Amino acid sequence: MSRVDYIAPWWTYWLHNFPHINLRFQPIDNSFQPEDENYQQSLIFLTCVVAVGLGFNLLCLAIYLSCLCCCRKDEEEESKKPNSCCVTWSAVAAGLITCIAVGVGFYGNSETNDGVYQLTYSMYNANHTLGGVDSLVTGTMGSMKTGLHQHLARLDEIFATRGDYVQTLQFMQQMADNVIKQMLGLPDWEEATVDLATIADQTANIEYYRWLTYLLLLILDLIICLLACLGLAKQSRWLLTTMMVFGVLTLVLSWTSLGVDLATAVGTSDFCVSPDKYLMSQTKSTVSADIIHYYLYCNQTLSNPFQQPLTIFQRSLTTMQIQIQSLLQFAVPLFPTAERDLLGIQHLLNSSEASLHQLTALLDCRGLNKDYLDAMVGVCYDGVEGVLYLCLFSILTACAFTVMLCAIPKAWRQIACRERDYDDIDEEDPFNPRARRTGSQNPNHTNMHSFCSYSSSMGSQSSLHPPAPTVSNAPMSEYMNQTALFGGNPRYENVPLIGRGSPPPSYSPSMRATYLSMTEEQRRHFGNDFQA
Repeated sequence: MSRVDYIAPWWTYWLHNFPHINLRFQPIDNSFQPEDENYQQSLIFLTCVVAVGLGFNLLCLAIYLSCLCCCRKDEEEESKKPNSCCVTWSAVAAGLITCIAVGVGFYGNSETNDGVYQLTYSMYNANHTLGGVDSLVTGTMGSMKTGLHQHLARLDEIFATRGDYVQTLQFMQQMADNVIKQMLGLPDWEEATVDLATIADQTANIEYYRWLTYLLLLILDLIICLLACLGLAKQSRWLLTTMMVFGVLTLVLSWTSLGVDLATAVGTSDFCVSPDKYLMSQTKSTVSADIIHYYLYCNQTLSNPFQQPLTIFQRSLTTMQIQIQSLLQFAVPLFPTAERDLLGIQHLLNSSEASLHQLTALLDCRGLNKDYLDAMVGVCYDGVEGVLYLCLFSILTACAFTVMLCAIPKAWRQIACRERDYDDIDEEDPFNPRARRTGSQNPNHTNMHSFCSYSSSMGSQSSLHPPAPTVSNAPMSEYMNQTALFGGNPRYENVPLIGRGSPPPSYSPSMRATYLSMTEEQRRHFGNDFQA
């Protein structure tokens, strides 16, 4: 079976080549050394660079807002249309970028979670393997020290009269001691299993809170964007002001997450470029280098470092089983009481042989090497790739909220200008929307009826009940002066129409000329009748 070698992805080499500079602006080695102070400062330096970007972004926003507040804008209608269009397109752009950023963030968060889950799963598998090895070794040594020793002690008393049988028992005791010696030569994996379990548990807990934090941040970005768009649509100044405050906070969170993700990606890439070197340096005090090399590379040309103790173990068990078969065949007819102990030793040797086969399978490099490769693929492929997508999410979110923070003050000022324009309109203007609303809300306000309301149709005229015509005793000249107030020319008006207080109708020049001629004719006819 050919082994699939681990090859670091290209993006880890790209991140690994990032300049590593400590806080004293001195370049350092880019090897993964998390316990080294200079290496820690190099990762902190990356977060400081991102912090400078945040400061520059906030400075640009502050300058923009200051210029927007200080500069006077033209209030003409021609200048309002392009500004409104600019605000609309800015809001659309911010919304689209936010939606794209949220999609990228969800994908990156899921990829990172998958990578970390694969890492912890592989660590738990490796911990189970090493724990199984430690359990088999401990069990075999315990059975050889206690169970076999008790059986041999009783058989020694039974075979006290037969020197050859006693020598066979002593030989079996030597074989058992040899097996125990070989088991003691195996490395103690108990400390390694405890470390792997602790690291896996801590990693799973940290990853859960990291995943939950990014999920809440994604939802928060989406809600702020939607509420900002709602505030623009409803022209709500208080909602826009609130979203502007939350937008600034989200902008700071985006840059902060960018700094943390960038430092994490660079540090993880430094590990992924040469993980074997770091692992060998960390385990040299616990396990020999040839054993770590055997499991990390699992090359078929490499010899199993446990082959010799396992072979001696197998040969010792085979020799002991042959001796027990001989005693069962020849000693039991002479010493029937020895059969029980001899069968107990045989059962113990059979169980030890089964443990030997399991131990041989667990100590083979293919199982642990597969866990190692799965962990590296999870961290360096899915994990680092997901963190890079999270960095892209932070950048897109920062851009989207920057555009949004630039658009909201313009929209806020346009809303204020519209309200100020409404305040400048005469309240008595019937075309003023506020006047209409005020008139509809004030029942005591005198309604002005147009002439058309009385002459629209016969049905509407019949539905009206004009007051009865009043007979005036005023002289004719006074009546003529009263009628001349409406058109500037003396004319007769319908008395009920005047009684209603309605304005006179308006005439065109041709109609006015016709009306004046008819009035003169009626005046002459009225004068003749008066003389008569």
